[in-house]
Amino acid sequence: MRTDLTTSEASVDDAPTRDRVATTILEQGPSTAAALADRLGLTPAAVRRHLDQLVADGLLVARDPRPGAQRGRGRPAKVFAITDAGRDRFDHTYDELAVDALEFLAETAGPDAVKAFARRRLGGLRERYGALVGAAAPQDRAQVLAEALTADGFAASAQAGPSGDQICQHHCPVAHVAEQFPQLCEAETELFAELLGTHVQRLATIAHGDGVCTTHLPLIPTTERATS
Repeated sequence: MRTDLTTSEASVDDAPTRDRVATTILEQGPSTAAALADRLGLTPAAVRRHLDQLVADGLLVARDPRPGAQRGRGRPAKVFAITDAGRDRFDHTYDELAVDALEFLAETAGPDAVKAFARRRLGGLRERYGALVGAAAPQDRAQVLAEALTADGFAASAQAGPSGDQICQHHCPVAHVAEQFPQLCEAETELFAELLGTHVQRLATIAHGDGVCTTHLPLIPTTERATS
């Protein structure tokens, strides 16, 4: 339920509310002001004020919605997305410790040990996601995986294309560590291939400076779908 904060907003510190707005976009992906207002229980005016400040600070960027995403008459509502500076603003407390630990592991046990660690840390996801994806029809598995990733804060979505599906993740909690240790991204890509039962290709990653992690899933032949 939306709460009218018009008379009380002046008495509330703006910083925590702005952090809530930015965190919501970080975790759930680009959003309009109206959608944020409904999600956070704030007035549209309050949300727009916070969005304007976050854009001015370089933490968010306003852009036009994707073609076909806006329905109805009138000027399409702007969509607000997190910037690289916005991601950096959120303190990853254990990043430095994680990097130090992985550097020590690589030096003492070799790069294969880092890859083994990266695979092992995904064991819990493999078990949970495997049950969900395995129960879905082959053509629905990408969407089911995206929904599971979103529930865990990866802000993922699945899109169908002429050559196959794409899974996009708008948030990566280990991006700063993966920038130095790509084995983390490689292990995740392997996990996706295992869960989906098909070869996948990582096209972009937040760790490499891209705005989103994008994984391409080649189109499954009709005959293969029928036998799956």
